[in-house]
Amino acid sequence: MALQFHRVFEKMEIWSANSDGYSFTISFFEKFSGPGFQGRRGYVASWRPLYRGRGAIKIIGSPFKSFEEAEAACDAMLKHLMNDRAR
Repeated sequence: MALQFHRVFEKMEIWSANSDGYSFTISFFEKFSGPGFQGRRGYVASWRPLYRGRGAIKIIGSPFKSFEEAEAACDAMLKHLMNDRAR
């Protein structure tokens, strides 16, 4: 099942989704400096366990050129995590 992302803040480009004990976030980085998120331009996808106080782990391939690519990477990571947990 695909993750259902929702926008966290109306004025910021941050989306979030939760599933099966994991939290996923997609953030849009636009600038190298100045206000807002800084870094390489693109959509950065990350995940973390939902109920443990751990930091987020960036998904390989970030930043992605489109939101859809980042969303697909999150879906693939969730599938991998679920398969790994089933072992």
